[in-house]
Amino acid sequence: MEVKKEKKKVKKIVFVGLLIILLLLIIGFSLYKFVLTPQIYLKGGNNVIVDYLKEYKEKGYTAKYLGKDIAKSVKVKGSVNGKKLGTYKITYKVDKGIFSTKVVRNVIVKDREKPKIETNKDDIYVCPGTDFVPEKLKATDNYDKDLSNKIKNTLNRDKSKVTYSVTDSSGNTTSIAKKIIYKDKEAPKIELNGGDTIYLTQNTKFTDPGVKIVDNCDGEIKEFKTEGGVDSSKLGEYQITYVATDKAGNTSKAVRKVIVSNGVIYLTFDDGPNSGTTNVILDILKEEGVKATFFVTGFGPDELIKREYDEGHTVALHTNCHDYARIYSSDEAYFNDLNAVSDRVKRITGQESKIMRFPGGASNTVSRKYSSGIMSRLTKEVVNRGYKYYDWNISSGDAGNTTQASGVYNNVVSSLRHDRVNMVLMHDVKTYTRDAVRDIIRYGKNNGYRFEKITIDTEMITQRVNN
Repeated sequence: MEVKKEKKKVKKIVFVGLLIILLLLIIGFSLYKFVLTPQIYLKGGNNVIVDYLKEYKEKGYTAKYLGKDIAKSVKVKGSVNGKKLGTYKITYKVDKGIFSTKVVRNVIVKDREKPKIETNKDDIYVCPGTDFVPEKLKATDNYDKDLSNKIKNTLNRDKSKVTYSVTDSSGNTTSIAKKIIYKDKEAPKIELNGGDTIYLTQNTKFTDPGVKIVDNCDGEIKEFKTEGGVDSSKLGEYQITYVATDKAGNTSKAVRKVIVSNGVIYLTFDDGPNSGTTNVILDILKEEGVKATFFVTGFGPDELIKREYDEGHTVALHTNCHDYARIYSSDEAYFNDLNAVSDRVKRITGQESKIMRFPGGASNTVSRKYSSGIMSRLTKEVVNRGYKYYDWNISSGDAGNTTQASGVYNNVVSSLRHDRVNMVLMHDVKTYTRDAVRDIIRYGKNNGYRFEKITIDTEMITQRVNN
């Protein structure tokens, strides 16, 4: 019995001894391998997050072998595309003898930017007794781009607050809360029929063209008050103020100027259209609210003639070729030229024009070189054929007298008179005329003149025929 116990004890001691020896061998091998295996340490950790569209910048690393720096021996493989979401692996590897070490860094390109909802922070005012209608907002995201159709709106229980929220495909959410106030805070909008400035000839009855008033809550408002008046017997500028108030007590005002004057100015332009000048003159006329008359030729872009017509100016006839020797060689030659420019205008505008101006004016003498007495014949014949021709009583001098905008301006304004019709000759192909137009218009407005375009009912302004 004692012998058996001894044997078991010996076996146990041997087993424990072997186990200790094995453990020592494992530890020894591990220590050996650790000492002889190169080590790589990644700066910034094994997992790095890079924001979408940002460039990945290597965090760096260190490498040691038997206490020595072997960072230069490390081979790095892999790349990161910051324009594409995902996980990218960067591998760092170094070999020393029979031992090799490899470390992997995970670079995660991630969208962490919240989408943007375009709106102001103001409270929302809703007409009393009506339901709240969510605003049509725009949402944009750096990755998903337009998220407008993903915007959600949530009302609280008493409908006094709305929360707009939007979530992008990466789970980033933006929320904006706005108060809802059931109150009419907006004043009515007043639109002046006939524009905010009206020109009235002296001693002519003023008829107010009226207004249109619309309120966001009350709809169209018919009742309003006016302040001020017009005395058409006295030259000057008058103001009429229109006052409208909605049911909530919000009040708005609009002011109309009425300028009483004797003089009328017809701005007329010959020889166009021309890119770079006619289009700019049209811009100025539109901004100043003035209509003019364009005596066009066979030259220049069709679209400028169409624009003249579409914007309410008079498109009249000048000449197709502007060659004096050709058009004044005979009566037939003149009407052939006139018909050609007339056909062009009708093709572009769809309307036939019967308003015209002779090249050089009815008083020109250059026609004598080509056909004696032709102007005496033509001035009668055009009227017989249903045309009206218009000369001028003010010349801007832009056809040879001056090449400066200041000269054009001075020539015109120094000749204006309140006791007559002022028919002004200019050429819309001249840059210096283009540069003088706005100042001429403002001078006229500031001095009691009104501007009109020639119509078929306008009385002809003619000069003495010299041939």
